Amino acid sequence: ALRAPLAQALDQVRGLFVPDEFDAARSERQFRLMMPDLAVELLMPPLMEKVTRLAPNVRVDVVPWRGSAIFHAEFARTIDLVISIGNAFKGFHRQLLYTDSDALAVRRGHPMATKLKRRETFLAARHVGVIIRGSNEDLIDTWLRAKGIERHISLVVSGYLEALHVAARTDLVAFVPRRLIAALSKQLGLVAVTPPLDPGIDEQFMFHPTRAQMDPGSIWLRRLMLETGRELEQAKRKLS
Repeated sequence: ALRAPLAQALDQVRGLFVPDEFDAARSERQFRLMMPDLAVELLMPPLMEKVTRLAPNVRVDVVPWRGSAIFHAEFARTIDLVISIGNAFKGFHRQLLYTDSDALAVRRGHPMATKLKRRETFLAARHVGVIIRGSNEDLIDTWLRAKGIERHISLVVSGYLEALHVAARTDLVAFVPRRLIAALSKQLGLVAVTPPLDPGIDEQFMFHPTRAQMDPGSIWLRRLMLETGRELEQAKRKLS
């Protein structure tokens, strides 16, 4: 019975010892982040360019996404930032990071690439589904089922990068975030096809635990992450 209130009291006591400023250039702090593989691919390279320039001795550890069930008081004490879709989690603050949309990823030269915009071709195609940890099914299939539609799933993988690598080497179709396809299209030989059914805008959020709200180091890292998200949005507007 004492565990939760005691943990909260200890967090408040620790807050008394947080320095007033964060000296990025001299800091040897270790930050711990949790995010899915697509967020690592899109955010970490530009973020680490900033971190390396401003705080060369800082270390950033990224742990895989573990599902919404992990969000509890003990977890909040071990993490600095979380990147995820969804609603605000208890004990965490949420800020919009960037927006995205979904598209079909197929290998360059796919025999049905131009026809996948048609609903009948889309439904007849063989798809690779992505069921990330903590989920029961691909979010695309949840959305399709609500409309009474079911696609042909031939393979299920646990990450978006895996799905793109499979699509690049087979005739399977991956229904994934458009930004990820653009980031890897040249490297993997992929083409993005607009689907006949549009799930709409995806919103990716940054979450930080309440205990870190006034932590100068956390504030510094959050500013860099938000800046990285804004750069993604600006690049998207230039392309459109």
